[in-house]
Amino acid sequence: MSKIDLYRPNVAVVVLSKEYPHKKEIFLAQRNDLMDVWQFPQGGIDEGEEVLEALFRELEEEIGTNSVEIIAEFPEWLSYDCPPKIAETMKPFVGQRQRYFLVKLQDNAEINIQTAHPEFRDYKFVATDEILKLSASFKKDVYECVINYFKNEGLL
Repeated sequence: MSKIDLYRPNVAVVVLSKEYPHKKEIFLAQRNDLMDVWQFPQGGIDEGEEVLEALFRELEEEIGTNSVEIIAEFPEWLSYDCPPKIAETMKPFVGQRQRYFLVKLQDNAEINIQTAHPEFRDYKFVATDEILKLSASFKKDVYECVINYFKNEGLL
């Protein structure tokens, strides 16, 4: 298995509120399985699935809506290693290789985290400076890279 094959292909989404660009509030959701860990919606890209197909499917599965407008895409894949306890449940993978998108909720979008297979217990919209305080330590470097990129592009 090559090094790249050790990382599960994944899509991750930085979701902006309907108030964007007047307010730059970002959706974070609290995981069901890890106390006090908040994250962006994300999920695996299925075999044969295109990245954008995965983006819209994962949003529907995790937050109950895929009514979004894509604002931007991070220009490359980013990877992170999972802690051993989490990696154990992801075998044969040791982490995730992610494609990040910045999206805005459309006016008709209604978030509902009580989906068929809920992954989150709560959600909120936060300012960019709160994201790293709330996110899992093993994701902080990737989150910081993505947020800084979108800030430097003048989008956040």
